[in-house]
Amino acid sequence: MRISTQTRPVLALSVMATLLVAGCGDFLLPRAVDPELTLEGPFDELNGAQLATHAIGDGEFSRHFTPASGLGPLFVATSCASCHVADGRGHPVFNITRFGRLTSAGFDPLEAEGGPQLQSRAIAGFVAELLPSTAHVSAQFMAPAVSGLGLLDAVPDSSIIALADPDDRNNDGISGRLSLVPPSDLVASVLAVGGLSPADRRARYTLVDNQYVGRFGKKARAIDLTHQTAVAYLQDMGVTTTLFPHDLPAFQGGSQVADAIPDPEAAGSVVDAVVFYLRTLRAPPRRNVANGDVVAGERTFGDIGCASCHAPTLRTGRSSLAPLNNVEFHPFTDLLLHDMGAELDDGYTEGNATSAEWRTAPLWGIGIAERAQGGTAFFLHDGRARTLQEAIRFHGGEGSRSRAAFSALSAQQQERVLTYLRSL
Repeated sequence: MRISTQTRPVLALSVMATLLVAGCGDFLLPRAVDPELTLEGPFDELNGAQLATHAIGDGEFSRHFTPASGLGPLFVATSCASCHVADGRGHPVFNITRFGRLTSAGFDPLEAEGGPQLQSRAIAGFVAELLPSTAHVSAQFMAPAVSGLGLLDAVPDSSIIALADPDDRNNDGISGRLSLVPPSDLVASVLAVGGLSPADRRARYTLVDNQYVGRFGKKARAIDLTHQTAVAYLQDMGVTTTLFPHDLPAFQGGSQVADAIPDPEAAGSVVDAVVFYLRTLRAPPRRNVANGDVVAGERTFGDIGCASCHAPTLRTGRSSLAPLNNVEFHPFTDLLLHDMGAELDDGYTEGNATSAEWRTAPLWGIGIAERAQGGTAFFLHDGRARTLQEAIRFHGGEGSRSRAAFSALSAQQQERVLTYLRSL
């Protein structure tokens, strides 16, 4: 797979305290960079018609909604690109908040009080949400990078299922589990409108215990990019679609009245274009792959067990899109849920994941993440770690053995592992 070297200029995020009220990424400064240092751009293999559709999706991804075009009444950001600046990772200043409470019957997402996601902004005439007093737990989620998502979407379910080892049969301390999403009216609608061709769908939407395999989101609750995108339109921008045709009710404002814009506010073709855009974004570029320290660091990364969760290589199945068709790629994730221990247990959960379980975050692009984060990198699901070393130290639970092994390395060996990670 050839990586495009013709990409549009990356946008650098400038975090200014006086402009925080503007919302995610509403104050961006353009800056040209080396193509190897940006996450943006489509696959080279797209034909003219596909590039045109990609461009339409790019425009919709960058489109800023207003109250007149359907924003809100409750929302977090005004566009997709607001939090995914230059297709990269978000910034903790603009984290979203998920909340709920633990009960004897399990986790309650407090939907009757606006949960599970806090809508921190509102259009005129409505009241932005505050964390309700009944919410015992909350978690901060930082927006992920979106480059290469089409490759992850094209991995056959069977490959993810094969990687799962919930009972740790090989006794390596790693017991990755599938995130299973039960059938619902929403899932049925996602399956009905998903952008995959009939031939592409044969390796997807496999039922495991009568549930579907999740792969996107911090807890892997979305079964494909259509599912993930439609949720983001509603939960992040308050924009209704054919999959979510009703506005979020403004419970905390004492009213369940929606805005005056006819629903759905974004046509199905808009969501389809954004999904196609996400599917056709190139994979994050690698750098310095032949460097001696990078090569040595890669070997040590595997030796200390990091690759057990951050699987370096996956392969797509059949796809009608040439750049996604039976392609080997290197995302450094197994797309499974892993128990990361008390250090990363926020008390919040979704679906069949425990509060300490998180989907393995892809590591590709991690070496240039800070370019979309204002020049300072922030790691882990909420950005709490400011360095790669600190991120490693937070790895408890199934990551404990690798953390201990990393700590036992010499300073030179540790630096080689970090050099390898910076090359991703």
